[in-house]
Amino acid sequence: MIIKLFLINSDYLMHNLAKITIILFFILYSGCGIYKPVDARKVSETGTERARKNIEEGRSFGLFGQIRGGGGGFEFASSNELWRASLDILDFMPLTSANYSGGIIITDWYSEEGNSKDSIKITIKFLTNEIRSDAFDIDIFYKKCVSINNCSINKKEGPLKKELTKKILTKAAVYKKQSKDKKK
Repeated sequence: MIIKLFLINSDYLMHNLAKITIILFFILYSGCGIYKPVDARKVSETGTERARKNIEEGRSFGLFGQIRGGGGGFEFASSNELWRASLDILDFMPLTSANYSGGIIITDWYSEEGNSKDSIKITIKFLTNEIRSDAFDIDIFYKKCVSINNCSINKKEGPLKKELTKKILTKAAVYKKQSKDKKK
């Protein structure tokens, strides 16, 4: 009985030992790399400049600090036609937040001169980078004030939303065409 228990436990132990060995092998192997000595006179003292240089060269860090060549597939805001078009269309309004990585633009309350009782606020949420009508969602909030402390805020659908969508898509299409022409 004791021998049988020992055999069962040793099989269990060997199976787990094999798993642990494989995991350790991959962890240690991923840390291996080619050591490149660096001349301290050619490296900037500030971390910001070193980071900027690494980004420009497309280098990044992997698991355990290994350096991988080649940059990732980053798409910056200046290359996203919908983002640029939206900012251009809303350039007359003050912005509260423009978060490209979060895919959202939020304007501050805006009212025309002489009309301080009625204001609008626009929020654009990006769902995809493709230029199409369902690639983003526009919410328009209207604020109507009777006095400074007595305001009502409502979210409404209407012609302004359709007009903004049309203008953004048109401008984004123009930007897309310009970038294609530039690449040729």
